[in-house]
Amino acid sequence: MLLSRTVLHRLRAAAPAPAASSGTWSRLPSSCCRLPAGPRCEARRGLSVSGRGTMNVFNREMKKRQKNWAASLQDGHQYDYLRDEVGAHRHCDVTKTFPLALDIGAGKSHIAEHLNKDVVERLFLTDVSEKTLKQSRQSEIPTHCVLADEEFLPFKENTFDLVVSSLSLHWINDLPGALRQIHQVLKPDGVFIGAMVGGETLYELRCSLQLAETEREGGFSPHVSPYTAVTDLGNLLGQAGFSMLTVDIDDVQVHYPGITEVMTDLQGMGESNCAWNRRSLLHRDTMLAAAAIYKEMYGNEDGSVPATFEILYMIGWKPHESQAKPAKRGSATASFGDLSQIGQPTSTKKT
Repeated sequence: MLLSRTVLHRLRAAAPAPAASSGTWSRLPSSCCRLPAGPRCEARRGLSVSGRGTMNVFNREMKKRQKNWAASLQDGHQYDYLRDEVGAHRHCDVTKTFPLALDIGAGKSHIAEHLNKDVVERLFLTDVSEKTLKQSRQSEIPTHCVLADEEFLPFKENTFDLVVSSLSLHWINDLPGALRQIHQVLKPDGVFIGAMVGGETLYELRCSLQLAETEREGGFSPHVSPYTAVTDLGNLLGQAGFSMLTVDIDDVQVHYPGITEVMTDLQGMGESNCAWNRRSLLHRDTMLAAAAIYKEMYGNEDGSVPATFEILYMIGWKPHESQAKPAKRGSATASFGDLSQIGQPTSTKKT
């Protein structure tokens, strides 16, 4: 079910960069915990199964390099528009105070700037990219930066009252395992609020590249990473142990001058494809054909082209005895057959 649609027009005008955060930065080897890299895929093409029995789809080391490169851009703040848009939503869906919170894949802390001390008293930011964490934005909440991979959370059980994540979990190889870790570090009655891109993200770009490669090269290879479908997300949260689930979709549509600008901005966001079976280069003829197909199939009257980002929002609670529970089977005191009589005036006899 589509709840809302946000349309952004990508402008090339320069914008002032947000101020850097004055929060605490935990450097190695102090309180920052660097965990060993996950199992590496020997083959550079195709998929592999790691020692844990999970699919190894994404090159996590490549993703870290992409994020570090994007963070080193002098004008990198102009590519933050999507994370700013998503980070501004859903953080107020739960109205209570959380003494300790964790932001997984925080980047430049796009969520923290929308929070205050009445909601979160203390916040930990984690990311795989050290350069990105160093650019975390100012917030009135005391923050602590921890360099850590989202696939291996270096925290004890029952530590946090709130865990948030925005546009990071779609690069996780073992998403069910990551959700179980989030559930583990939450205290009972703690809540997880997350956002990740869904399966219909960038369908315009994906279709254009596939058609162009098929026409010019007689076949196509994946250029857009695989994403999680919304139909699977609720099941994954339930299997991880979360209760009182909420999952919904928001399409964010951004308009660009052309396909080149779409791909340039994805690089600037650190969102380039990092799948092991990715193809590193595109032939020039294929790229020109893809640009023409993109404009022909999806172009707007003003000459721009849209790029759609399907954002999956999720909320899940760690079970606690104080939470509302469904009534026992057979405990109802009214029948559905009586619903038609509700609101009807009762007849009274005059004496």
